[in-house]
Amino acid sequence: MKTAIIYATKHGCTDKCAQTLANELDINTKLFNLESDKKIDLNSYDTIIVGGSIHAGTLNKKVKSFIDKNQNSLAEKKLGLFLCCMYEGDKALEQFQDVFPETLRIKAHAHGIFGGELNFEKMNFLEKAIIKKIANIENSVSNINYSNIKSFAKKMTE
Repeated sequence: MKTAIIYATKHGCTDKCAQTLANELDINTKLFNLESDKKIDLNSYDTIIVGGSIHAGTLNKKVKSFIDKNQNSLAEKKLGLFLCCMYEGDKALEQFQDVFPETLRIKAHAHGIFGGELNFEKMNFLEKAIIKKIANIENSVSNINYSNIKSFAKKMTE
């Protein structure tokens, strides 16, 4: 079974989670970062996993565009969906439901909320200022949930 993990990342958190997920899956897994990989032949894969992150309350634009363009093809595959965000619990679930279309959420074999990171070293001045003011956070912070990634991988291999 060939698996594609398709994602985009702004500050590296989603990339880190996608890499971790790929390591949990079998050797027939290929990563596609929508920032650099423009053409992806979905027909070459039995399983598709799509992931993105939340910035300013919205899903990464490249992931959203990919989903919009490929929604019918994605619905025909064994599908997994994951989200990187700083919220936990009900708020994280609400964000997940807001960014992924219901038709794909229903079809998905696995859903994952992998936590998130605020990486000040990769943010520009404005992003840092906004985070400091809104979240009252002064330094980089990571709350990636590796247990959720492992559980997601296990579910995808069932």
